[in-house]
Amino acid sequence: MIELDQLKQQLSSYEEPLKEIKSSLDLENKKNRIQELEREMEAPDFWNDPEVSTQKTKDLKSMKDDIAVYANLEELYSDIEAYIEIGNEEEDEDIVEEAKSAFEEFLSNLEQIRMKTLLSGEYDSESAIVTLHSGAGGTEACDWVSMLYRMYTRWAERHGFSLDVLDYLDGDEAGIKSVTFQVNGENAYGLLKSERGVHRLVRISPFNAQGKRQTSFASCDVMPDIEKDLDVEVKDEDIRIDTYRSSGAGGQHINKTSSAIRITHYPTGIVVQCQNERSQHMNKDKAMQMLKAKLYLLKEEEEAKKQAGIRGEVSEIGWGNQIRSYVMQPYTMVKDLRTGEETGNVDAVMDGALDPFMNAYLKWMSLGCPARNTQDAE
Repeated sequence: MIELDQLKQQLSSYEEPLKEIKSSLDLENKKNRIQELEREMEAPDFWNDPEVSTQKTKDLKSMKDDIAVYANLEELYSDIEAYIEIGNEEEDEDIVEEAKSAFEEFLSNLEQIRMKTLLSGEYDSESAIVTLHSGAGGTEACDWVSMLYRMYTRWAERHGFSLDVLDYLDGDEAGIKSVTFQVNGENAYGLLKSERGVHRLVRISPFNAQGKRQTSFASCDVMPDIEKDLDVEVKDEDIRIDTYRSSGAGGQHINKTSSAIRITHYPTGIVVQCQNERSQHMNKDKAMQMLKAKLYLLKEEEEAKKQAGIRGEVSEIGWGNQIRSYVMQPYTMVKDLRTGEETGNVDAVMDGALDPFMNAYLKWMSLGCPARNTQDAE
């Protein structure tokens, strides 16, 4: 059957990529390491150091997941080969459909594990802390932040990640001025780091009585949730700590007393806020953890720029600094200005379909960030 012959040819083209992924995952060493960790976990003093034991447990799960996912890929590959052979013998159309369905699943799983091999940064496997700020555009920009917040919430749900709001500030008339939330799950930071920068919206504003098209901006900052104590010095004279009353739609766990904490770091201008924990002391600890993580990343970025001229994060929320444009009128398009990845299905993207953009970013980074023409049409 012609369809099955074509499918067989397509499948064979993935034989080498499959071998490359197996090599990059280093499965044999992982199997050996799993045995070592399982022996360590049997020791009576394994849980004496909760931080170390928790990290080892997380590493064990990650390695087992890699082995299971690759085993599933190999199984799907064999199943498809069997479908093709049986289908050609029996000329059964139902088997053709089953083969196609298995091939689509194979491609999806292959892409996911291929992306995981690109998540090699020191903190890529950690949870992520995301902060959205409204920029140029007034009420429209605040509404844009609320749309982005919904978009990332939907994306997190698709990946089985949980989300905790750490800080929330309503817009004056509508939307959200700023929101900080934590996305909990393996590789959350490695995936979400692609979102750091300015996001630009072009649409006919519902807040404009004349129905004119309007451009709005919002910034997205992403940092890893680094639980260990980083070797970052924060001098008392370099920071100001303010308390304020928690507000906004952060959920039932947001404390309505003046327990929210804002820390300003004078030398860098970095401001971090937390209002979601149960007490002022806990909010202060979380905010200080965020500040140290931000300072640590800043130091790493400065060193990377000196060595390789890597482009850093944008500093102004406005024209010329955007990483991605979302156009809703007069046509529909979402385009990433770094990688060139684009789609006309804006509704799907706003509903959390961000994986193609994140995957394209990881590939772009692995190639050394080749320059692109960042002029996009409106």
